[in-house]
Amino acid sequence: MRILMPEWRMAILGLLVIVCWSQGAGAQQSSKQQWKTLPFAIVRYNDDAPKSWNVYRGERKGIYLVRLWKRYLLIDTDSQSAFEIDPEKVKAEGDKVELAAADIPADPLETSEWKTKNAGPVLRHRFRFGKSGNFMELQIPVLPNGRPAY
Repeated sequence: MRILMPEWRMAILGLLVIVCWSQGAGAQQSSKQQWKTLPFAIVRYNDDAPKSWNVYRGERKGIYLVRLWKRYLLIDTDSQSAFEIDPEKVKAEGDKVELAAADIPADPLETSEWKTKNAGPVLRHRFRFGKSGNFMELQIPVLPNGRPAY
């Protein structure tokens, strides 16, 4: 049986460090979630359509990333909360965006008057920012059986 020379030990240790580092970097990249454009969704802001907007869906149902002008909002309809996302943390690539879970703030925006209504082909989520602020409404397309159409 041969004993490894010190140079080989250093080379093996170096390879081990590189492998561990690349796996750690892969785990960090996988923590970024891909959000896809939600076709046929509608955003209304104070009962009017904003000039620039888009709605993205993630992996979990009921959570949407909304681009409203240059602002991004993460809307969780299940917990009835909204989070403001730093636009520099969102990476847009065509009809998809990427957002890391670590970039979602811990504290939600103040919202009130949440109402969810199944209006046939759409599920309407309407809420107010603060106690007397602006209204926002998301209209999410659903199938005839009431399940989301995506």
